Amino acid sequence: MLSKKALNTQNMKEYTILYYLFFALFIALTACNKGKRAETVRSGSNALIHETSPYLLQHANNPVNWVPWSNEALEQAKSEGKLILVSIGYSSCHWCHVMESETFENEEVAELMNTHFINIKVDREERPDIDNVYMTALQLITGSGGWPLNVITLPNGNPLYGGTYHTREQWTQVLLDVNKFYTEEPQKATEYGEMLAKGIQETNKIIPVSNSDGTDAASLEESVIKWKNSWDVDWGGDRGDEKFMMPTNLSFLLNYSRLLKNKEYKDHVRNTLDKMAFGGIYDQVGGGFFRYSTDTYWKVPHFEKMLYDNAQMLRVYSTAYKVFKEGNYREIVVGISDFLEREMKHPAGGYYAALDADSEGVEGKYYVWEERELKSILTDDYDVFASYYSIPSQRVLGDSSLILFRNKSDTFFASDQGIPFKELATMRTKWNSLLLNARQKRTFPRKDDKVITSWNALLMIGFLDAYAALGDESYLNKSLEILDFLQTNSLRGNQLIHSYKEGGDHVPGFLEDYAFLIEALIKLYGATTNQDHLDLAVALNSYVIRTFSDETTGMFRFNQKEEMISPLVLTHDGVLPSPNASMALNLFHLGHLLGDKAFLDRSKNMVASMVPNILSDGQAYGKWNELLMHISHPYMEVAVVGENSKALIQRLNKIHLPNTLIVGAAEESNLPLFTNRLVSDKTLIYVCKNNTCKLPVALPEQAIDLINTSYEEQ
Repeated sequence: MLSKKALNTQNMKEYTILYYLFFALFIALTACNKGKRAETVRSGSNALIHETSPYLLQHANNPVNWVPWSNEALEQAKSEGKLILVSIGYSSCHWCHVMESETFENEEVAELMNTHFINIKVDREERPDIDNVYMTALQLITGSGGWPLNVITLPNGNPLYGGTYHTREQWTQVLLDVNKFYTEEPQKATEYGEMLAKGIQETNKIIPVSNSDGTDAASLEESVIKWKNSWDVDWGGDRGDEKFMMPTNLSFLLNYSRLLKNKEYKDHVRNTLDKMAFGGIYDQVGGGFFRYSTDTYWKVPHFEKMLYDNAQMLRVYSTAYKVFKEGNYREIVVGISDFLEREMKHPAGGYYAALDADSEGVEGKYYVWEERELKSILTDDYDVFASYYSIPSQRVLGDSSLILFRNKSDTFFASDQGIPFKELATMRTKWNSLLLNARQKRTFPRKDDKVITSWNALLMIGFLDAYAALGDESYLNKSLEILDFLQTNSLRGNQLIHSYKEGGDHVPGFLEDYAFLIEALIKLYGATTNQDHLDLAVALNSYVIRTFSDETTGMFRFNQKEEMISPLVLTHDGVLPSPNASMALNLFHLGHLLGDKAFLDRSKNMVASMVPNILSDGQAYGKWNELLMHISHPYMEVAVVGENSKALIQRLNKIHLPNTLIVGAAEESNLPLFTNRLVSDKTLIYVCKNNTCKLPVALPEQAIDLINTSYEEQ
């Protein structure tokens, strides 16, 4: 979801005021001008029947004449002078299902839509560019966002109206009023659409800089201090009635607290991770995280499971395990991985996009329990189980539906109950096995079986961090399997597609696909020392620079080709990291690896352009904070050279070493970090900072001492 704070607040207020002034004009015109209605509504399927997106196929049998987004549909709107209705959602969206059932399956509503509008259905996961443009419009209009996202636009694509879920009656009135405004006040409608389009363009404006002003430690600390005021010190995360996990922010804070040796920052991350791990937002039986918490306590989730959330949380808990050596964090890493392997994996090695929140038309039905059911399954263990998950207080979805979550760590619970810790662990394994087997007999939620490139790249990174933290080679192999899938199915030359499904149309890759995969390849190169991974990263990076560079802002556009009403230059984090911040980090890392000063300069200029945003709203720019941390604090290059380089790298990676690039070579390499450093029959570790290296050492422990000393040399 787009960050409201990432929009220009003053602009948003001005556009909102003007919106209500204009919209009041046609809301006041309450007489229904039904106009000429179509005599019949299309029976059977509509044009979406030819799509492969699970979300679009869900709407293929609506009486609405839905069509997919295409130039032909846009040209039809212009030639017929019709308004365009763009309805955006995704397959696991609960309220999308509700609006479809209540409204889009209704014959009378469909007749109204078919008569006056060109109706376009968009899967936001297939076309995040369309979603971003019109979500920005919605936020300018209302100050908030969400899905389903329903936008009515002029024939040229400029928005007139934006909203989310509507009841059938509300939606019908909106259609009548907007169409009446357009037909009776065309000039005002045109002016309003142009105003909103300009507002969208303004949100994508970045002023480029050619200096490094503000890229210092003081700016970063100021940003975090301001951000700290919004932290929920009791329940973790940022304060709010609902809570998203925001793994990019947690990763940054974990690294930053280590560099500063700041216990307050470190404790906040630990408290957040503990509360999430204990809460209903984590699937206590099957592993994996749900999308967000509907309360401030992480207890009652919105039950859809998204690949991007679990990919990123895999990374966070892996890093946390390195920092805290907390067994529960290791369990979370294993639980996420097991869930993904069991329920989300494509047979050829990639991973699917999402699991629906609903089954049998009820949100969460697959995951919640009835007390009599639990007693029947667990028999003599039920009383201990009920105490462990505080069952008496869990009746949160009605009289009988229970969500499993915890209030105590295993150590405290075992002590309170007088149960040996190992015995409790054995009991928990037994409970989970029994409940998982029982649950798998239920109707499984619908699965969105697209394989999205950017999300799979994030999972590659998550598996690589799990490999680093736990030392289990299976995680490295999982990352390699994803890469093999993407190279086979999603990479055409040096060009990516955004999502893969057999038989489907393949949209050209967006910036996030390239940025996240380059980041994954650089990390994979560091773990394996395989030059092929670095070469592919370099090739993809060159393609991004040629194809996506935006001279006006100094950033990168989201699209390869501009076909929207506004250029898209996405800089803030949402549930996904900022693709521009990811590219800036890639340039920083490649600059160090390749000795390319131009890459380093561009990376520094990009983050310098973002300093005002970082200072005003640090929690929306966690990925940029990571880069600013690299630039403003000592950044270490560790080159491991020799035949045992991979083994030594693995030992180094088990220690939490932020602001450190660890790479190796078993043979001669032309990379600057390895030049003239290969010594026969030896494997040596070179610790470098600002192109200056310490004397080589042979043991990882010696290198770690040098790194820790350098961290303290501000």
